[in-house]
Amino acid sequence: MTTREPRSRRTGRRTRRTVGACVLAAGCVAANCVPSAATGSQEVTSHLCATKPFPPSESTPPPILSGRDVWSFVSEPGLHPMRVSVTANKRGTARGDIFVAPFSADRMVGQTGALINDNSGDPVWFRPLPSTNLQNADFKVQTYHDGRRDRGRPVLTWWQGTLALPPAYTNLPAGAPEPGGCYYIYDTHYRLLRTVFAHHGYYPDEHEFTLTRRGTALLIASKPVPVDLTPYGGPKNGSIENSEIQEVDLATGRLVFSWNALDHLDPADSEEPVSSASSSDGVWDAFHINSVDEGPDGRLLISARNMWAIYDVTKRSGKIRYQIGGKKSDFTFGPNADFYWQHDARFRPGNRISMFDDGCCDLPDGEPEQVSHGLILNLDFRSRRATVDRTYYHQPPLESPTQGNTQALSNGNEFIGWGQSPYYSEYAGAGNTQGNGSRNLLYDAKLPGSDISYRVLRNEWIGTPYYPPSAAARSAGGHSVVYASWNGSTQTRAWQVLAGADPHSLSVVVGHARRSGFETAVTTNAPGPYFQVKALDEKGRVLKPSDVVILTR
Repeated sequence: MTTREPRSRRTGRRTRRTVGACVLAAGCVAANCVPSAATGSQEVTSHLCATKPFPPSESTPPPILSGRDVWSFVSEPGLHPMRVSVTANKRGTARGDIFVAPFSADRMVGQTGALINDNSGDPVWFRPLPSTNLQNADFKVQTYHDGRRDRGRPVLTWWQGTLALPPAYTNLPAGAPEPGGCYYIYDTHYRLLRTVFAHHGYYPDEHEFTLTRRGTALLIASKPVPVDLTPYGGPKNGSIENSEIQEVDLATGRLVFSWNALDHLDPADSEEPVSSASSSDGVWDAFHINSVDEGPDGRLLISARNMWAIYDVTKRSGKIRYQIGGKKSDFTFGPNADFYWQHDARFRPGNRISMFDDGCCDLPDGEPEQVSHGLILNLDFRSRRATVDRTYYHQPPLESPTQGNTQALSNGNEFIGWGQSPYYSEYAGAGNTQGNGSRNLLYDAKLPGSDISYRVLRNEWIGTPYYPPSAAARSAGGHSVVYASWNGSTQTRAWQVLAGADPHSLSVVVGHARRSGFETAVTTNAPGPYFQVKALDEKGRVLKPSDVVILTR
């Protein structure tokens, strides 16, 4: 993903206004401890990284932390996630919650961080970051394998660091990695398992972090590499924002594979003009590698957004088997099958690939303007021709200059994160066509303000926090109102409230309520002044009690 100011690339073409989504660097910044998951518990930070943003050249506006577009909770006063507007929620959606990593290139609504929402738009888990100049990306559920024979266990993974978002950051192409980032792996109890870094002096990049069954991680890493740009019309003392595909052993941190874009791709084929380097300290974002997917036979599918191309690479040799799109495409295209500025290229069964076709803006002369959409292509290797299998459009039509994803769901549906457009949607598998974006739409939600998310994914997740529930008690209208929440618990179905005059012997149950969203308010006539809540599962069993709290007025 990228972000940049509006510019006109070619006469008569619509310009792209690109907003952050390419990031990160290597390096670990650690304090003694930081609050984890906004619970008041502490994480030891000997393995934490990217806890401070890369220093900006200009100040950024403070986030909006109150109002109708932001969640606020009595029992968790430090949590202020954005509030999404759910505009469609029909039967037939896939199982699971929705994984968002909100940030903004303008003024952030709510805190940046890693956010799990349910279908109603209520938060399930939120891990806020301390600065709007820190972001998360590629937040999702994966399977962590300790070795080849290990069955694996579910984990949360994400990238954390600073995006180069102008005007605060103009030292690199908009959305490129700033130094100081890394990848996180958390277990189902929200405990840190691993932090992962890149090699060869490259910065971990938010575009991709994928765990393999081999106990390794495939990732994209980037950094500016000095290059004489005069052959391309640029300055002699310029640089190219280069990318490497790297595979890192999770147990040892050892690099086991790398593929370098400059070794295999010709910058002359870029659709990003070298003149754009003048706004990023002489660094040209010629390639912009933004996804890598590994096929069952060890092949890699690599997307280079600024080349308008997707490459099938033999991992053993590093050679490009074929190229789809771009100036040297090995495939021709059927009607509506061509794509521009694409993201999230994935192998699909049966000689198919999927992607998010940003489409929008700066298209070839004579080409009609496209709107962004999810795209699945059939590849005929005999005729070397790509044709449309399915498409997924939005209503109203959206133009997303950057970011986005198309996710295959277990029930055959497709989940679309609209990148720089602040929406996420789910469609029945048959999809729709341009101008008919409401067809097969099952779910749709809109982020507030200028908030966006590089990817948005639907995953199944069972969270059992290691830390206790949170509680608060307030006096209101002659009653006591007890607020209960448990950030990240997916098994809490109800709350039990206990009260007493002695904080050490709370044995009287004074209230009971079904869980109602992230925070549940229970009104009782009990004067307390000491209260405690207990989280109950679907069978009424106690999962864990909160700390004891005292009534405040």
